[in-house]
Amino acid sequence: MQDLVRTTTADGLVTVTMNRPQARNALSLELITALREAIDRVAEDARARVLILAGEGRAFCAGMDLRAVQADPIAMGEMLRLLSRVSRRIRRLGIPTIARVQGAAIGGGCGLMVVCDFALTHPEAKLGYPEVDLGVCPAVVAPWLIRKIGAGPARAMLLAGGTMSGEAGHAAGLATHLVAESALNEATEELAGRLARGGPRALAATKNWLNELDGSNDDAILDRAAEISAEIIAGPEAQHRLARMFQSAQ
Repeated sequence: MQDLVRTTTADGLVTVTMNRPQARNALSLELITALREAIDRVAEDARARVLILAGEGRAFCAGMDLRAVQADPIAMGEMLRLLSRVSRRIRRLGIPTIARVQGAAIGGGCGLMVVCDFALTHPEAKLGYPEVDLGVCPAVVAPWLIRKIGAGPARAMLLAGGTMSGEAGHAAGLATHLVAESALNEATEELAGRLARGGPRALAATKNWLNELDGSNDDAILDRAAEISAEIIAGPEAQHRLARMFQSAQ
């Protein structure tokens, strides 16, 4: 399972890379589990100053790997609950976090993007939450999107479904930085280096206080969000639409 996620460290900058490029880093149960373990190790590393969350290959993360568990509602629910816990772990790290987003961040992948403190992407990227188009409820990602762009814009985005360009996503607030794709790595390293120069205790205290203020430490609402998503994805509407989508893709 370890090869599904790679972790590298240099000068306090920890890069955790989802390593399932052949599937555009779609979130399988195994990948989410490996990501949780990697984030747990970062949380325990006293030398870590900044986390960079990345995806290997052409895409940051294409969302949940629904094809792998489409016929198994129990596995679907477990994936969503685990993704919720991983998202909380990332949010509550005592160090700044940066998502380096190339290619695509869709659904749960976009959720991982917005749960980070910063997100860098490029104009041609594909971002968004198409869950309702598939008969799926984006409840598990909704709390983080509301905290990122506000309740009104998040409501419109999640109910409309679909995707948008990286440029439009940056304008909407999904990304904090927009750079050319060729400059993405350099810009991420530059931002990470600047953040790493901040006082560790001050950064940790500031992050914890911000999390208290915006409700990021509220496990009850986040648990409920995961259960809503799990209930809807196991229902007949989602199952029918997903089956139809996979059949047409064959």
